[in-house]
Amino acid sequence: MGLGRMLIVAGIILLAVGILVSLGERLPIRIGRLPGDIIIRGKNSVFYFPLMTSILLSLLLTLILWLFGRRG
Repeated sequence: MGLGRMLIVAGIILLAVGILVSLGERLPIRIGRLPGDIIIRGKNSVFYFPLMTSILLSLLLTLILWLFGRRG
């Protein structure tokens, strides 16, 4: 029964991520283009490092995994 619940929660999370990706252009905050992300534009190249996006995703995943760990 624990595996079934985990699959349901994983499906809900994937659904939420899919909705965010499909509506990403219309949201006021674009995931991957947050303030704090590093963009260096050269003459013939662009270097992009999503620093703030990485930190935000890390905090979100840490919170989710911490909540799952408390229940188990």
